[in-house]
Amino acid sequence: MSRLHPHRAFWVVATTMVTVLFSSAAPSPLYPVYQQLWGFSSFTLTGVFAIYVVTMLLSLLSVGSLSDHIGRRPVLAIALTLLIASMVLFLVADGVPLLMAARALQGLATGAAIGTLTATVIDTQPSPRLGSAISGAGPSAGLAAGVLVAGILVEYAPAPRFLIYELILAAYAVLLIVLLIVPETSEQRGFTSRRHALRTVAPSASLPAEVRHVFWRAAPGFVATWSLGGLFLSLGSSVVARVFGVGNHALVGLVLACFFGAATLTSLLTTGRTSAGKVRYGYPALAAGAVVSLVGVWIDALPVYIAGSVIAGAGFAMTFLGGLDEVSAVAPPAQRGQVFSAVFILSYIAFSVPAVIAGLVVGTFGLRETVVGYVGYVLAVSLIGGVLSLGRTRAAVRLDIPAETGSRGDLISCGGTCVDQATAELRGPA
Repeated sequence: MSRLHPHRAFWVVATTMVTVLFSSAAPSPLYPVYQQLWGFSSFTLTGVFAIYVVTMLLSLLSVGSLSDHIGRRPVLAIALTLLIASMVLFLVADGVPLLMAARALQGLATGAAIGTLTATVIDTQPSPRLGSAISGAGPSAGLAAGVLVAGILVEYAPAPRFLIYELILAAYAVLLIVLLIVPETSEQRGFTSRRHALRTVAPSASLPAEVRHVFWRAAPGFVATWSLGGLFLSLGSSVVARVFGVGNHALVGLVLACFFGAATLTSLLTTGRTSAGKVRYGYPALAAGAVVSLVGVWIDALPVYIAGSVIAGAGFAMTFLGGLDEVSAVAPPAQRGQVFSAVFILSYIAFSVPAVIAGLVVGTFGLRETVVGYVGYVLAVSLIGGVLSLGRTRAAVRLDIPAETGSRGDLISCGGTCVDQATAELRGPA
């Protein structure tokens, strides 16, 4: 069977990434419908949100590096099959147990897919600039489209509880078939023994030694961005409905999509910037947007809240993409699945844990007060990340080398730990 050209395969993989994130966000606008239909509490709703994240993290921890050993295509095929099964469970769900089962299965499949998809995007990228843009824009584009389309269908389409899942199921079926002609990009190292195989799939998280310093320097950015994303996606619908009195599901979805839509657009517009340049502007925009959104909540001003969402979304994109560029630049090709799984493990812990805590305490402290505490936490993490980023840039200046350098004409983060590499590349080939 003939295989797709790598450039065409790149777009298939990018589309799959967007679709996976689309489906992960699609149930959010339906939660009020489920609550009204089945009469469960906000605590139960928090449990539905939590079980998705828990199973996804377990999947990332156990199969995150599997595609480095057996290939990208087998892992993606299994993940898409499980995602199709989860859509079937959503369609037949008649109560909380099946709804939780659907979200749990979706979490397992998404965890298996997301790190592998990111690694495959980098493997097949026509250029590092385009690969960086899709890696950064893909997740936010999927989340934005998911909440927006699902909100519109809930408000205006017939049978909204079923239609969105039928559409996603059909898209997954097509992608699974197309996957048959996508070329394999992993070295497929295999396993040296049965013990090696069991150790690989045992829940764990590790990084190659050459990636650790860069990863932990970028970690505050991953935490701050995805924590704020968790706020908008978990409490955002409640804020829009209860604080601003918006009852139209399509408008709620549109307001929620502003954050992730701005992130998508910014990712595409900033591909020419260096990773340090993205982070330098990303942290201030992230913090400023969070504060402006908080002001909008406190004074009951929806336009102010939307403006803050757009600014914060732009900050999300620049900060997350800057960190992802840095990690991508030093990730060994044979261990990309492992590295990107580690990125998303940290990101989704930041995305979920604060959101679950907020959902548990909102009934005690109130919605506005919970949002204040949440934003304060994001600001603190952003400050830490900004200080680390500023320190790296100043260290590079003192060494009189660019903070960023790289191959193929692209600029990648290097910092004080890569002085020899930076100096060698500045000299050029011998």
